[in-house]
Amino acid sequence: MIIIGIAGGTGSGKTTVVKRIVERLSADEVAVLPLDSYYKDSSHVPAELRQNINFDHPNAFDWDLLSEHVSMLREGKAIEQPVYSFLTCTRQPETVHIEPRKVIIIEGILALSDRQLCGQMDLRIFVDADPDERLIRVIRRDMQERGRTAEAVMERYVKVLKPMHMEFIEPAKRVADLIIPQGGHNSKAIEILQMYIEKIAGR
Repeated sequence: MIIIGIAGGTGSGKTTVVKRIVERLSADEVAVLPLDSYYKDSSHVPAELRQNINFDHPNAFDWDLLSEHVSMLREGKAIEQPVYSFLTCTRQPETVHIEPRKVIIIEGILALSDRQLCGQMDLRIFVDADPDERLIRVIRRDMQERGRTAEAVMERYVKVLKPMHMEFIEPAKRVADLIIPQGGHNSKAIEILQMYIEKIAGR
């Protein structure tokens, strides 16, 4: 089993990199653990205050549960991955059953920000992209998928995304084994990564 962490700023192309890796593997060889599934449950917080939660800060995540799940998968045990609702900012009753696989991918903006979790990884990847390109992608995505205005997205970028990126996400480059510049557009780097994973996974 190889456990891979893939981090990078919002809009950097992490999802594209993960998709390209998964495409080269069969369904019974790989499992993806989105970091977004491991946000702490906020059902105890009054609904009107939940909008103030900083989802780009490491404190927003349940690192202990994620580390426990990674350990269980490494031991050959199945896990019940949480389901998180961004509409209510709460963990849902249902879960996603995940069986151990040859390749386990942990993907999220802060996937390399927890020391214990990093220690469980066999390969740490940072997906990098130009800040202006990331902002454009975030604006396009949030307008199309989340119904936000461009002004609202840019305001959040300046007040939250950029400061959190500089404080917590950018430093993750120091612990990365591999940095992929140009995000999901870097076909050569992704192809090299795919071949490496296939070799380590014993294909």
